[in-house]
Amino acid sequence: MVNIREKTLVTIRLAGIGNGHARTDIRVRDVGVTVDEPKERGGTNLGPSPTETAMAALIACTNVIAHKAAHKLGVDIGNLSINLACEFDRRGVLLQEEIDVPFLKIVLEVKSDGPASASELATVAGEVAKFCPLAKLFRAAGTVIEENWLARTG
Repeated sequence: MVNIREKTLVTIRLAGIGNGHARTDIRVRDVGVTVDEPKERGGTNLGPSPTETAMAALIACTNVIAHKAAHKLGVDIGNLSINLACEFDRRGVLLQEEIDVPFLKIVLEVKSDGPASASELATVAGEVAKFCPLAKLFRAAGTVIEENWLARTG
């Protein structure tokens, strides 16, 4: 059996083309994504806004790292349903004033449909807090992240 060692430092490359003031078409690997503003802010509503994209990335990172951690711990979390609410100070994006911490608070509600107990989920949540790069990025920037992990009931 060949032992393959994963790289620990990589360069992530993306390319974006701004199509007007609100829409950006982005390529990563062989995948395309459109980031856009809603129509009421002059966009074409073809994708989430940049700030919504950041929140979506946090949800996705929480899911990926939770499953990796659960696997490593031997915990069956099944599938996760993740809801997010963010208190966002928009004064910066409105060019009213510079805001040091634009995302004041993020509340994540993570529901597991697997057989994991509440204490097992708490252990997984602790691993997510330690290893999710997006959660670490937000926390380092001063954002408060509140996480509520809920086990399947009965």
